[in-house]
Amino acid sequence: MVEVKVSKVETWRQLAQQMRVDSIRCTTAAGSGHPTSSMSAADLMAVLAEKYLRYDFDDNSYPNNDRLIFSKGHACPLLYSFYKAAGAIKDDELLSLRKKDSRLEGHPVPEILPWVDVATGSLGQGLTMGVGTALAGKLDKLSYRTWVLLGDSETAEGSVWEAFNTASFYKLDNLTAIIDMNRLGQRGPTELQWDSAAYAARARAFGWHAIEIDGHNVEAIDKAFEEVLGNTDRPTVIIAKTEKGHGIKLTANKEGWHGKALSKEQAAEAIAELGGEQNITITV
Repeated sequence: MVEVKVSKVETWRQLAQQMRVDSIRCTTAAGSGHPTSSMSAADLMAVLAEKYLRYDFDDNSYPNNDRLIFSKGHACPLLYSFYKAAGAIKDDELLSLRKKDSRLEGHPVPEILPWVDVATGSLGQGLTMGVGTALAGKLDKLSYRTWVLLGDSETAEGSVWEAFNTASFYKLDNLTAIIDMNRLGQRGPTELQWDSAAYAARARAFGWHAIEIDGHNVEAIDKAFEEVLGNTDRPTVIIAKTEKGHGIKLTANKEGWHGKALSKEQAAEAIAELGGEQNITITV
């Protein structure tokens, strides 16, 4: 038997596609949810999860576990798809999304899910909680990092920029914000759409290190995360240009798909377009 070695880059690409497929599968099974909001950030999550996130799923209370906060909590199908790839949940539980007595609710819930530190869903609050967890790490002299995934629409909330200000004041170099700049909100285009320079200028004005990237280029994502690790005097924000519903023609950069599950027929076509179901597993 010949062992076929897959490059790290190709692993990230395949893992991102798997997460998109699984986000579609679980929301279609539920008949509700946010597949397109999940699909835009899949490449970001694939690289972060496979290479940079440090987390012991066998010991969720380990003090140096990284903190992962989905400020855009409605994109939880992506989070749950990551849990499946990491072996924390099985496929049948993934497909129980939003069903009665399921642990996988429409937004991540702590205690019910032992790997969720804070409840998210009310937009604009995830980064403020990320500041708290990052500051606690500094005070306790722990080495964990806090990673916060934000939607671009929620950056219109004043609390987000208060968090930017506070994080800079405390020089929280263990805090990374990732803005999934997919251009489309619930009712249409966002205020800044794909103007990453405007986001970056605002972040730098608050004293942050800002990185602008193509959020679907896994090599660029990897380089950005490497840059994060080398930044030792201030928080970092990665502004990632993405497409909502990326990966399939039906939804990519299309309005009218926020919070809308694909039908069974649409899902079958989308999954085929994304390369079919896979079962990639990763060790975090």
